[in-house]
Amino acid sequence: MSSTTDKIKGVANEAVGKAKQGIGDATGNDKLKAEGAAQELKGKAQGTVGDAKSAVKSATDKL
Repeated sequence: MSSTTDKIKGVANEAVGKAKQGIGDATGNDKLKAEGAAQELKGKAQGTVGDAKSAVKSATDKL
């Protein structure tokens, strides 16, 4: 995947994860809250991977 794709998927997973946490909190559903937290963390990790790919590409482009 490209860095942009990783970043986009990361943002989407973070948003969906936050929404799940909010719904889980509102309904008292601890399982949904936990799923949301995990999905949000996955999104943050994807964003970090995208940032790392961008940094590597930028560094290699300077060579």
